[in-house]
Amino acid sequence: MPSIVNLKKLLAKYPQLLVIFPVILALAIIMTILSIFYYTKNQTVETKLSALTTLEAKEKKKLEMIEEELKELKAEDQYIVNQELKENIRNVETTYKKAVTAYEKLLDLKTQTKNTTKFDDLFAESLTYLSQRNYASGSSTLNNLTKLIDDEKAKIAATFVIPETVKANNAPPNSGYSRQSVNSDIGTYLVDIVAADLNSTKVIVDTASDSDCSNNCPVLSLGDYVNRNGAFAGVNGAYFCPAEYPSCTGKTNSFDTLLMNKNKTYFNSENNKYSSVPLIYFSGNSAGVRGQSLDWGRDTGSDMVLANQGLLLSGGNIAFGGDGDPKKGSKGTRSFVGNKGNTAYIGVVHSVTVAEVAHVLKTLGLENALNLDSGGSVALWSGGYKAGPGRNLPNAILFVRK
Repeated sequence: MPSIVNLKKLLAKYPQLLVIFPVILALAIIMTILSIFYYTKNQTVETKLSALTTLEAKEKKKLEMIEEELKELKAEDQYIVNQELKENIRNVETTYKKAVTAYEKLLDLKTQTKNTTKFDDLFAESLTYLSQRNYASGSSTLNNLTKLIDDEKAKIAATFVIPETVKANNAPPNSGYSRQSVNSDIGTYLVDIVAADLNSTKVIVDTASDSDCSNNCPVLSLGDYVNRNGAFAGVNGAYFCPAEYPSCTGKTNSFDTLLMNKNKTYFNSENNKYSSVPLIYFSGNSAGVRGQSLDWGRDTGSDMVLANQGLLLSGGNIAFGGDGDPKKGSKGTRSFVGNKGNTAYIGVVHSVTVAEVAHVLKTLGLENALNLDSGGSVALWSGGYKAGPGRNLPNAILFVRK
């Protein structure tokens, strides 16, 4: 117990320590507590940091594992098969579209010339490549075929010659049929044209279908339309989707523009409420045009209404100068319907673009005119076929006696 005795002696000698000692003791206790607190806190932070570092490492490892699994998946046969399948589908879609385009161009060419053997052979060759899944060679052959067809059409147009027996005349006939050479401001063209006085002639549209038709629609030849209506003249009608065109699958022989037939039945009315397709109408002894179908109501007082692309003349002025459509911009046989005062006209212009037809008809002095279907659909009747007969049609424009 010497330490206690010494402490007592020290306190007896220095009584003031009785006041200071509790303070020193309290400070010692506080410092001890603080040391314990900070040590514990540091240990907690270090533990948390260590745990966080471990978690990040685990997540990184998971990501690395997922990435590795993805690499393995891509390397699996099934993935490769799927990618090859997608590529094959793209090749089939691309070459199918090219084949359809080439085939339809070939069909159009056949309406201008019978000498298509080399083109037929080239098309058959392209199909052989495609059947062998040689898409590169098939695509290249189709590109070449399309170019050769376009070149052949241009060659035919360039070598087209108006027969010497055809007389030059820039005035339209007063009545009946005329074949004449018209010298317009852009060149000389061969025209077959039929005129009829609206005071004694009614212009009508006849349709093979009695109402709207979207696929496998009935069709008739122009001659059949003429005969069943007792007409003395007629011409093919609006653009339609021919059955022989692969692109027309599911909508064969259908047309989608506005039309009112001889029975006062409107066709395609619902899908032409806001249509910008122009139209022509005949009513009694007059005729007129509208720049857009949406500007026309559903009046049945007229004798006929027919819409088609494009409007050639309006009020004696050229209304169509081209629209970038290669089909309208290529040379071919084009049909039309129009009027000058109370005289109605139907006819065909040969080896011409749609825009050029407008110039020809302006030269003839027509006031209003609408372009009709062309190529293999062209047919003109006046006591017999003057052009065509062409393919069978879902509608036709006819001249009948009042």
